[in-house]
Amino acid sequence: MINKKRTLDNTQGMAFQVLLICLIFTIVIASLMWRKQNKTLLPPSPMALPIIGHLYLLSSIPHQDFHKLSIRYGPIMHLFLGSVPCVVASTAQAAKEFLKTHEASFSNRPAEAVAVEALTYGFQDFFFAPYGPYWKFMKKLCMSELLGGHMLDQLLPVRQQESKRFIQRVLQKGVAGEAVDFGGELMTLSNNIVSRMAVSQTSTENENDIEEMKKLVADSAELVGKFNISDFIWFLKRFDLQGFNTRLKKTRDKFDAVLDRIIKQREEERRINNQTGGTRPFKDMLDVLLDMFEDESSEIKLNKDKIKAFILDIFVAGTDTSSVTIEWAMAELINHPHVLEKARQEIDAVVGKSRIVEESDINNLPYLQAIVKETFRLHPAGPLLLRESSRSVVVCGYDIPAKTRLFINNWAIGRDPNLWKNPLEFRPERFIGEEELDVRGQHYNLLPFGSGRRRCPGISLGLQVVHVNLALMIQCFQLKVNGGNGKVDMEEKSGLTLPRAHPLFCVPVPRLNPFPAM
Repeated sequence: MINKKRTLDNTQGMAFQVLLICLIFTIVIASLMWRKQNKTLLPPSPMALPIIGHLYLLSSIPHQDFHKLSIRYGPIMHLFLGSVPCVVASTAQAAKEFLKTHEASFSNRPAEAVAVEALTYGFQDFFFAPYGPYWKFMKKLCMSELLGGHMLDQLLPVRQQESKRFIQRVLQKGVAGEAVDFGGELMTLSNNIVSRMAVSQTSTENENDIEEMKKLVADSAELVGKFNISDFIWFLKRFDLQGFNTRLKKTRDKFDAVLDRIIKQREEERRINNQTGGTRPFKDMLDVLLDMFEDESSEIKLNKDKIKAFILDIFVAGTDTSSVTIEWAMAELINHPHVLEKARQEIDAVVGKSRIVEESDINNLPYLQAIVKETFRLHPAGPLLLRESSRSVVVCGYDIPAKTRLFINNWAIGRDPNLWKNPLEFRPERFIGEEELDVRGQHYNLLPFGSGRRRCPGISLGLQVVHVNLALMIQCFQLKVNGGNGKVDMEEKSGLTLPRAHPLFCVPVPRLNPFPAM
């Protein structure tokens, strides 16, 4: 009986062991299958370090660093900038996948940057606002009224007047043989155009506010584009290790005070006009925004912070980008005199020498347009397009988690040898005689204004300002550079809009005699 009991116990024990082994085996297999099904396949990535991730690989000019990394790790790569997951797209095809095929998943902009949050009154602007009803409303307002064709046509005399004032300032210095800081002069030109279109003021009419605004625009663009370590390493967010927040608060407070003064003055003017039946010569952008502010039936109710945030957007996006693009184009023309001479011959043939070039002439100047496109290619005012994934998505076979920051490297796309022959050469001829290359976001090898829902709404204004004022410089002046064998350096500086590292100084020698009446 004892032996039979032992045999039964042994049999039960063995059965239990077999059952336990089977159960463990089943759990292991199920776990492996689950992990296989749910394994995240991220894009290629360099070695990351604890806490800082891949920040050790970046300098103050990240688009150049991303470009170098993409040569080794491919057109789509995954990086951790501190605790922030990022993906970088460095080819036109990769950009198309993110911005067109999967656009719905990448319609937001990152909402963690301290500078952006402060300067946009908590993301109440248009450029950085989350994709949703408010953003859609502002986009419709931009396209229909603020930056639509009717507004641009109405403000054509404003742009003409400011361009003529710009040429007169440069001419005066040229006649005196003085060197001109064209970065500063072009910033004044762009700022005056935007100031008059947005709030009907210029630096000559309200020197205190608008001159201060010009400096604040430059400071804001620098702060938004400047690396702030607290944005990327989560446990440093409460500290101001770089003194960044102190400078940011000072800039934000000054900007806020200037905008408050401008808005209060306009509200008082509107009140008086309502009482007396007076009118303004034309409605500028501030008038349109105040109309919406006062409209109780508006589908989205604007407040003063939203108005100020939008005006700040217009100043930063409309001032810096145009002036920087013209400055880079002028630098390239100085370094490539044969291109400059060819452009000058085209303008002389179409416009002549008895009048200065106008916006209506631009369609008849294809080589000038090619110069601008070539400048966009090599020196994009927005070297990195920035988005963020709103949900997990698979792109080109890679898993991109939600809340991943996306960088589209415009700068790298413009230097891709698979797209461009001799990509480092400044050669506008590459855009002549080929199929028309659109710069409005339809061709992903040239995206100076972005693409899709989030592309810049001021494309038409930007193109008009850049083309006509670059044409005026080509037509009206010979640019004389002292030293350096008549060449200027092409070094870049960190910033939101790809500024030049060194100012462009040269003497503008008048070439039209007599100079056309303006």
